[in-house]
Amino acid sequence: MLANTPVSTDTASAPNSVLHAVRRFISKNPFVVALLLLVVTALVNRALQDNLFELRSLNRNLRTFLPAIILAVGQTIVVIGGGVDLSVGAMVSMVNAIFTVLITQESTGLEIAGVLLIGAAAGIAAGALNGFAVAYLRLQPIVTTYATSFLFSGLALLILPRPGGDIADSLQDLYRSTPFDIPFSVFVIGGLIVVWLILRSTRWAQFLYATGGKPEAAYTTGVPVNRIRFSTYVLCGLFAAIAALAYTMLTGSGNPRSGDDMTLATIVAVVLGGTRLSGGQGGVIGTIIGVIILRLFSNIVSFADVPSWWQTLVNAVIILVALAAPGIIRAVQARRSGQ
Repeated sequence: MLANTPVSTDTASAPNSVLHAVRRFISKNPFVVALLLLVVTALVNRALQDNLFELRSLNRNLRTFLPAIILAVGQTIVVIGGGVDLSVGAMVSMVNAIFTVLITQESTGLEIAGVLLIGAAAGIAAGALNGFAVAYLRLQPIVTTYATSFLFSGLALLILPRPGGDIADSLQDLYRSTPFDIPFSVFVIGGLIVVWLILRSTRWAQFLYATGGKPEAAYTTGVPVNRIRFSTYVLCGLFAAIAALAYTMLTGSGNPRSGDDMTLATIVAVVLGGTRLSGGQGGVIGTIIGVIILRLFSNIVSFADVPSWWQTLVNAVIILVALAAPGIIRAVQARRSGQ
């Protein structure tokens, strides 16, 4: 009879070590999962839309996606810092109304530049209002930004009571351009990534992640938690203004309700991109991928003639899973440690 041969400990632990390595890699690079989802979504889109990867189609899709991408970048910064901004869509509506009223076909280049500064200042002021209330008055981010969203929406309707306007053709032509056969939107997205990578190497970014991850510990180690939180909302307001500019250049007109559907989309994109809703983890690259996934999913819904409420349902499920995941993980870990 053959004696029982003991299984090597190294051999038995090999699968576990590989699994652990994969988990560590994904935790350090959470956008990898989003990248895989992007590939799947793009392949499904390709099956429904033959010209998906043609230059004209790419240009059309990316310039449509760009306002949401820019806005979601601002939302990402706030979420990493441990907050959330439910007023981003309303800020887009407000600044879009400003651009539409002040920029006309007769506007000169200098006048347009002045209006762009006014729009940027409006976005920064709106973000500063949110940041002051959250960081210094210690109000809850969800309640605060939900309340200010009504303020910004009201201002948008005051400035532009009904959809309309006709902005300068030069801005619309720039938005549709393809320098060196590359869509203009690609340069903007590339610029966003470069700026983020530069920011990631700064002390401000270290403080940002510390503030979002463990604010109490960050405060005791000298991190200016309040200033960091305030700055995230200010930056979010600036990105909302830039997103409003992109939307205005895309449509050539204004709509006081233009940002109504953007807020939820930014939060879903942030989650899809691997940023933790509780803060302290994530990044802009994953969020950009998340927005593209969402927009491609919208295309699938449209081309496959699927009822549009499915998309709303999927968005809600994604957010619920993201909110529940940390608690589930902690419960599983506690159960394992108790065994």
